[in-house]
Amino acid sequence: QYQLVESGGDLVQPGGSLRLSCAASDFTLDYYGVGWFRQAPGKEREGVSCISRSSHNANYADSVKGRFTISRDYAKNTVYLQMNSLKPEDTAVYTCAATTAYGCFMRDYAYNYWGQGTPVTVSS
Repeated sequence: QYQLVESGGDLVQPGGSLRLSCAASDFTLDYYGVGWFRQAPGKEREGVSCISRSSHNANYADSVKGRFTISRDYAKNTVYLQMNSLKPEDTAVYTCAATTAYGCFMRDYAYNYWGQGTPVTVSS
């Protein structure tokens, strides 16, 4: 079973920034589309951003457009989510997922492999 490992979650003040990382230790992410999802307490999981295997396609939830940027470093086998201008409503557990399908998907059913998640708390 392929595994993804997220890191970078932390407690940050409103207006601050964090960069989340999604790394694959035992397979090559080059051949997978990657998505970031988040789930806040008492809420359903939602798609935050995704990037296609070629990086030609990326997408963002309306709530994070202009603040979050997804990118991938093929040499490091890692996908990043740069989060700026963080708001309290961004507080959630953030999880990355990989899909063998071509394209960029914001729905969780498109994904084959999942990480365990990293918590992000935005609070003063």
